Amino acid sequence: MATYPYLTQIVHSAARSRPDQPCLVYGDRRTTNSGFRDRVARLAGALQRLGARPDDRIAIVALNSDRFVEAFFGCFWAGAVASPLNVRWNAKEMAYALNDCGASMLLIDDPFLPAAQPLREQVPTISAVVHIGDGPTPDGLLRYEDLVAEGPAVPDACRSGDDMAFVLYTGGTTGFPKGVMLSHANLVTASTGMLAAGCGTGEIYLHAPPLFHIAGVQVMAGHFLGGLGPHIIIPAFSPQAILAAIAEHRVTDVMLVPTMLQLVLAHPDLAAYDLSSLQRIFYGAAPMTEPLLRAAMKTFPGTGFVQGYGMTETALTIMLPPWYYTEEGQKQGKITSIGRPLPLAEVAIRDARGQEVPPGTVGELTVRSPSVMLGYFGKPAETAATIRDGWLYSGDGAYQDRDGFIHLVDRLKDMIITGGENVYSSEVETALAGHPAVAVCAVIGIPHDSWGEQVHAIVVLRPGASVTAGELISHSKDQIAGYKCPRSIDFRDALPVSAAGKILKARLRAEYRYEQ
Repeated sequence: MATYPYLTQIVHSAARSRPDQPCLVYGDRRTTNSGFRDRVARLAGALQRLGARPDDRIAIVALNSDRFVEAFFGCFWAGAVASPLNVRWNAKEMAYALNDCGASMLLIDDPFLPAAQPLREQVPTISAVVHIGDGPTPDGLLRYEDLVAEGPAVPDACRSGDDMAFVLYTGGTTGFPKGVMLSHANLVTASTGMLAAGCGTGEIYLHAPPLFHIAGVQVMAGHFLGGLGPHIIIPAFSPQAILAAIAEHRVTDVMLVPTMLQLVLAHPDLAAYDLSSLQRIFYGAAPMTEPLLRAAMKTFPGTGFVQGYGMTETALTIMLPPWYYTEEGQKQGKITSIGRPLPLAEVAIRDARGQEVPPGTVGELTVRSPSVMLGYFGKPAETAATIRDGWLYSGDGAYQDRDGFIHLVDRLKDMIITGGENVYSSEVETALAGHPAVAVCAVIGIPHDSWGEQVHAIVVLRPGASVTAGELISHSKDQIAGYKCPRSIDFRDALPVSAAGKILKARLRAEYRYEQ
């Protein structure tokens, strides 16, 4: 008998109460709640036949699909742990993660089949490779649909509480990625917090973030827990795919990280799609500038917005509900915050000595919550450095206002120290983003002989727009103090981003260090 909470409970509940209601929609495939339960149970049986044991890590390298979601729950049902990998990694990076977590099996999609044999050779713990795609299954690989068809429908292992559910890997942009161990209780706690804070999803949720990222995993779990309708799944983000899916399936809810939202707003045929069903746009995973947020609110005037903050290591911990984006709610002046802690999360802002600071003072955001990770897989020293006295140190600079709302200012590692002054890159980016010619920008510190660091901006212009570096610097001086303004600006056609849509500032900084 399971000790609550456990993730597969939501599968049982939906199959009993709404057996014939659609659960997963992917292309032409439709899976009902009862069908989902049955496929998950048979997949779990097949995984156990292949040797899956409690706590075995089963890796997934795939684009988003209905089978990807089934694979998650099939792992849980079998008593195993799901470990989806970043599909933009190269084979060397994937092999590192697979060896790091000791993956016993690998589920792999069509676009990544060339890596299957090399990964098998480089990761001795892998005993079976399953083809999860729709194309022909190569020799030596097992076909996913055969496993589901032939696997016995085994009882749910009912893993729960602190039992591990996921090993999710951090981006690895500043070193080797770390495997974050998240439990069933971590995800259910955060998902329940969404509902308690009035930030749950509605009837029909569209998956936009990749399912190897905490943002995709978190809102998926939240929709399973509180949603009353299906998950609409597209393989990968593109503005046209998002707009078409919303119109076709009458989607009510979608999560778009800021770079995704920017691309959707810039789509030339945006007005041609019927988006009247859309009720909420969730955003998070990366900083949102106020100009971009206000442009989105203007474009979607009847749509609510929901801000969510969390890390892979904390799951979801802070949210700003839709009311604060309404005409009345905006009078509170909180839409530039990330909201308040969820009911079961505690947040404290601390100085470099670990002492709490008063409201309005910038420090490091720390979190204590049942949603905080079990630790980094196989890395006790790194775990102990991140979780101290029960508090997880996020690495994010923030302050809390007198109403308890949290305001992010920057990643501490992204803060620029120029001439002895602290400059938060997000503040400069907000100033630049207010110029009508700017589509997206990134601000970093680059080496300077006299000042230590110089504020530098990399800017992507809107199509057809034209502006000089001097004009943008003058514009920023109208918005913020002179010492914060860029001293230099480069223009590019695009910025490097992660698969989750985050601008890769570490890569940009490395370029300029090399140039020096």
